[in-house]
Amino acid sequence: MSIRVGIVGISGFGGGEALRLIANHPSFELVYAAGDSSAGSRLVDRFPGVPVRLAGQVIEKWDPAAMPALDVLFASLPTGASAAALARVPMGVKIVDIGGDHRYAEGWAYGLADVWPDRIKGQTRVANPGCFPAATLNALAPLLADKLIEPGNIVIDAKTGISGAGRGGDSKFGYAENNENLQPYGLLEHVHMPEMATTVERLSGGSAAGLVFTPHLVPMTRGLLTTIYCRGHATTEQCQDAARRFYADRAFVRVTDKPPQTKWATGSNLSFVNYAADPERNLVIAMGVVDNLGKGAAGQAVQNANLICGLPETAGLEGAPVWP
Repeated sequence: MSIRVGIVGISGFGGGEALRLIANHPSFELVYAAGDSSAGSRLVDRFPGVPVRLAGQVIEKWDPAAMPALDVLFASLPTGASAAALARVPMGVKIVDIGGDHRYAEGWAYGLADVWPDRIKGQTRVANPGCFPAATLNALAPLLADKLIEPGNIVIDAKTGISGAGRGGDSKFGYAENNENLQPYGLLEHVHMPEMATTVERLSGGSAAGLVFTPHLVPMTRGLLTTIYCRGHATTEQCQDAARRFYADRAFVRVTDKPPQTKWATGSNLSFVNYAADPERNLVIAMGVVDNLGKGAAGQAVQNANLICGLPETAGLEGAPVWP
């Protein structure tokens, strides 16, 4: 079965990762590549290692009215750049929005694929979670579902590689500024805060009041680790067992016996979770790791596309992480 797919924003990091995964997908056929500044160039000019069959494909200027017939469109555009344009895409074309414009928007399913796969199957409009929520919510979901932690006053301390900022030309993401450096950003107002708070409340049935999220940029290309401090009297074993039950039939979430590391997920759609708890201190620490371009972006987008197309959820995503 050949499913005709397109990627808009293909020259960015998220779009490029989507291209890499789709190029090796058993059912997806890339028939449309679109961008802005990259329009007119061939895929091989932007991605020299692209498979030969795709090398000569020309990147077109993004115009919803000029798209060919598609089954699925992956949109990897900056937050604020996709809402108006994607509203012009025919309803017969399924969309997975990797950007931030449609998370919890009316008419769009929130694509937290490992937690709510049944809410995604059969949908035509899916909003991919952000990279920080992908790691954080996968770690929190079993604890919230089993009411092992309080939904309020959760503190999230997260670190991400520089590719999470996209491929833009802002010099603050350059090598000289970030090598041997560590910096927090987006304090108290990061764009991922609302979707994390909303999901915590929907998983728990309680209030996420007091949620604190502080992201940090670290000098590595890709990878994301989140350390989450919660209130609860559960033991470490109870948390680990809850996660193993919750993800027992999920292909991409691994519950580990030791704190996870970012390299474990590099180049993959895997999500690693681990827990440490001290009931006497009313403290539970949840940890989550993803590749910010994999599970945090294009990997989960392909997983969501598989779900909405009725394909095996793992199609095109079973490759092992890159090591070392």
